[in-house]
Amino acid sequence: MSEILTQRRGHLGLITLNRPKSLNALNADMCHVIMDALLQWRDDPQIAQVAIVGAGDRAFCAGGDIVAIYRDIMERNGSSEEFWRVEYQLNVLIDEYPKPYIAFMDGIVLGGGIGISAHGSHRIVTEASRCGMPEVGIGFFPDVGGTHLLSRAPRAAGRLAALTGMKFGAADTVALGLADTYVPQKDLPALLEALQTEPVDRAVSRFAGIPDSGYLHEEWVQSFSESSIPAVAAGLSAFENPRAAAALAALEAACPSSVRLVEELLREAGVDLRADLIREFRAAVHRLDDPDFAEGIRAAVIDKDRKPRWNEPLDKLSPEQRTARHFGPLDGAELDFTLIDQGLREKSGR
Repeated sequence: MSEILTQRRGHLGLITLNRPKSLNALNADMCHVIMDALLQWRDDPQIAQVAIVGAGDRAFCAGGDIVAIYRDIMERNGSSEEFWRVEYQLNVLIDEYPKPYIAFMDGIVLGGGIGISAHGSHRIVTEASRCGMPEVGIGFFPDVGGTHLLSRAPRAAGRLAALTGMKFGAADTVALGLADTYVPQKDLPALLEALQTEPVDRAVSRFAGIPDSGYLHEEWVQSFSESSIPAVAAGLSAFENPRAAAALAALEAACPSSVRLVEELLREAGVDLRADLIREFRAAVHRLDDPDFAEGIRAAVIDKDRKPRWNEPLDKLSPEQRTARHFGPLDGAELDFTLIDQGLREKSGR
């Protein structure tokens, strides 16, 4: 069965991620199919808007296949670079799409799932949504434009999300700027049906509700506005709050070299998505050579001992030097946007 289903329903183009047993995790082929559908529908007068949903009742999309990335680190077969190259271009296509792009962010939405939803024009969350960018826990960083999105969030909240990898419910996902509207899960089928004939804003307004309160408004969150990681940790320690304690534990468990890399990426991000993705692509490709990435995946999904042994220090490099080498040029292999720019020209006849 196809991993991506595309359908025309009235004036709606519907994309379904169809790997429910894998929590609809993405691969390069799936990204290509989504991209092709979006390019085809872009100039189709019969398609007024596009929606994307996940099959099954657990997840919209749990991200990319990190086991495949681990194999690539071990074998260096180039598959991760190929995947990121098409995935990041898909993120830009969604961000720049001229028609409404409606993401049903129901259930688990992590990593690459954020990339194919939060860049859209209309992002729907439910009481079952659990959204986040957990990459620091496996020695990586929030990519797919994650540094772009989180740098534009309120500073403390964005840093909390990026540096801890914590998951958020509907209200906090909206507060982070990763979603727009809460719709009760039971109303999603009716909303999807309405989108076949109604403009998105009118349809969504009929089903929009108010989610249960989150926690990003709580005082302890402002600890993440401190200028240094030790100061953030000290601020969190001052609160007798179980969520503050959980955030501190997550921060202390995060890969230290990833935390430093995230801080640098966030400082530079937020103005232009294409530029931020070019920077993320460099960092991602170079990260394949940092032993913390393989170690993080090993501990999380290969051996599943949940006890990563981070490499501090590394190769007689200072922490600053180790971070800086993630931004070196990729000779002849920089990210460009050929797939979508050429596709847009071809589909529009230019």
